[in-house]
Amino acid sequence: MPELLVKPEERDQEGRVISVTPESAEWEYVGFEVYSLKKGEQLQRKTEDQEICLVLLSGKADVETTEEQFQGIGERMSVFEKVPPYSVYVPNQDQYKVTALTDLELAVCAAPGKGNHNLRLIRPEDVGVEDRGYGHMTRKIHNILPEQEPADSLLVVEVFTPEGNWSSYPPHKHDTDNLPNESYLEETYYHKVNPEKGFVFQRIYNDDRSLDESLAVGDGNVVVVPEGYHPVSAPPGYESYYLNVMAGPVRTWKFHNDPDHEHLFENVMKK
Repeated sequence: MPELLVKPEERDQEGRVISVTPESAEWEYVGFEVYSLKKGEQLQRKTEDQEICLVLLSGKADVETTEEQFQGIGERMSVFEKVPPYSVYVPNQDQYKVTALTDLELAVCAAPGKGNHNLRLIRPEDVGVEDRGYGHMTRKIHNILPEQEPADSLLVVEVFTPEGNWSSYPPHKHDTDNLPNESYLEETYYHKVNPEKGFVFQRIYNDDRSLDESLAVGDGNVVVVPEGYHPVSAPPGYESYYLNVMAGPVRTWKFHNDPDHEHLFENVMKK
């Protein structure tokens, strides 16, 4: 079993502070990195066999690939401004260069690419925004790269949970390749907390409780979800943000509800 909680490290020579690879997560599909770039710094990479979704979490940048340049993109200076981000989808067998125009927090989401889709800029107005849940299960969703939009493997979404509320709730899982009832999707959660000195809780558990962990998650932490149900709770006084990255053998999100809590799904949109 991999480490479920990955904490940020000091910036390396490229500005990377978080790295989750298929090897470190002991799975096959999802890779996830976060870079903290200072104004003027650059990140340059070849995509090789991976498709990439670059999410500008905060700050502004120029993004250049072999096909096109996107100059001066980025709007929000904090994820808690709650406006959708600028993102760039880069296919496999390409490359990208990101130049920070301000201090920049950049997420690099990766999964196997098949060359079926073209490079594109995902603007804030291209992102589907919705509110889900009711009562203390209410949260706001930004669908950056949902399954209705073209990609080979990646699914990318960000979620804002008000203080005192729950999300990824009622509990669900997607760890079994059993379509059309359930899809196998690996998933990472990149958490931000406002104020950043706070924490949220995330539980990861399976049906037989051979996996049953409750994690106190700080600002900038990643939670790796290899299997099981995975609800999140934001304590009073602290807002929760997380960026989800999912991928698996089939690019569809079909989940299975925890039967003990399925009665809570009445009048609630799921996830």
